[in-house]
Amino acid sequence: MDQQNYGNHRKLDPLYHYGLSLLTMLVLIGSGISLFGALSGGEDAGASWLLLGISAALLLLFIKVRGYALKAQDRAIRAEEQLRHYILTGKPIDPKLTLKQIIALRFAGDEEYPDLCRKAVEESMKPDDIKKAIRHWRADYDRL
Repeated sequence: MDQQNYGNHRKLDPLYHYGLSLLTMLVLIGSGISLFGALSGGEDAGASWLLLGISAALLLLFIKVRGYALKAQDRAIRAEEQLRHYILTGKPIDPKLTLKQIIALRFAGDEEYPDLCRKAVEESMKPDDIKKAIRHWRADYDRL
């Protein structure tokens, strides 16, 4: 695995982001075409309506499952970074830091972490700016 840095830290799960998303969209489009064909042909559209409903439910499930996973990861990162800040400084992390800032700060090495936390609050840094300001990258290979 390559050394993680600002340029390559974003990760995708190909099976989820490409495979499942494409499959979900194809099923939804196909069910819409099936319903349109049944309605325009004067056929009973009950099965087509059912298929469209199941497809819509699948799409919502696809979206919500990803959101739940990210929310759980965000909570874990926030707890880890609060503990890390306390261990390094003996003080709790500044409550003015937003969750997105904290998530970006997780990449900072221990030697620059406390100062970068302070700078992020004082300058209202955006998460991307925080990542760009990191000199000693601390990799996170677990988040997707």
